[in-house]
Amino acid sequence: MHTAKIKINDLWFRFLGIPFIAFMSHVIFFNEQHGHEERFSFWEVYLIAVAEALLLWEANRLVIIWFRNKFPELRQSGKRISGLLAGCILVTIIVRYLNIWVYDQTLFWGYLFPPEGYLYNIFVGLLYVVIVAAIYEGIYYFQKWKQLVSETEALKRENLQTQLESLKAQINPHFLFNSLSSLASLIIEDQQKAVTFVNELSFVYRYLLQTNDRNLTTLSKELEFLNHYFHLLKTRFGNSIELTINVDLKYVSCMLPPLTLQLLVENAVKHNSILPDRPLNIHIYNDQAENLVVVNNLQKKSSMVSSDKLGLQNIVSKYKLLHVKNVVILQTEDAFQVVIPLIKNQLYESVDR
Repeated sequence: MHTAKIKINDLWFRFLGIPFIAFMSHVIFFNEQHGHEERFSFWEVYLIAVAEALLLWEANRLVIIWFRNKFPELRQSGKRISGLLAGCILVTIIVRYLNIWVYDQTLFWGYLFPPEGYLYNIFVGLLYVVIVAAIYEGIYYFQKWKQLVSETEALKRENLQTQLESLKAQINPHFLFNSLSSLASLIIEDQQKAVTFVNELSFVYRYLLQTNDRNLTTLSKELEFLNHYFHLLKTRFGNSIELTINVDLKYVSCMLPPLTLQLLVENAVKHNSILPDRPLNIHIYNDQAENLVVVNNLQKKSSMVSSDKLGLQNIVSKYKLLHVKNVVILQTEDAFQVVIPLIKNQLYESVDR
């Protein structure tokens, strides 16, 4: 598979670095050792130094680019660093040696460099090349690290979205099955109630379609939807079921996963006896810790109810995926309670897209 060649966006680094290294390595160190005031002016020496620094910089830059393309990943940093370090040292020795050799052959400076002059110039070149190569590698490592963090977060978000979509896909068939079962019973018992049930059901499914692409919705919308859904239950059960809602208005803009309240009410209906003399009472209210509490009186059916616990597990799983406070489920001898954390809408705008 063809991979794009890595390019280095280092124009400003070269523009500033080459003149600086030329000044430091030649005008200060080199000129102090071999003085050229009699043969060349200060600026002539400086321009020659810039040309030398440019040659050395560009040669080593090619080495750095080659090893980046050879070992581009963070996990290959050891190979990349050791390779480019060895390559830069070798290239620097060759370039500096040839540079001084040409000076000697042409007597450019008016004298021959002694052996220690070769070593001194190579050492100074190596000193700055190692520093510059370290800066290049440090910047590259930081950029790759940021890229890795960004990609990791993107994968987490993608995985979160995939899992949330999977959970939402589980809700709709489950809800449809229960709704159609209720409708089938009503058609036999009371056709007029069945018509009313269908009208309310159409509103409920309109809400399902509107929230299908959302991971969060406002509490106010959930409560409005719950009232319509509860009308379906009242159509079927009459006064055998009651719903009381006491929620402070300051919390209605908070958010929670769509259908959370409907699933909890449906769960209460499924697992409890609903009789005129033993009505099911469901109470929804907020506590002082910014949670929504859904509680119902516990009156289990005499026969065992087949359950895959999909509704409750769905809610618990969603909150875990959203990395907020956990859902708390409490059961006593006479009550079943679920505590749902309310989510500040500004915290999860990115999730609710």
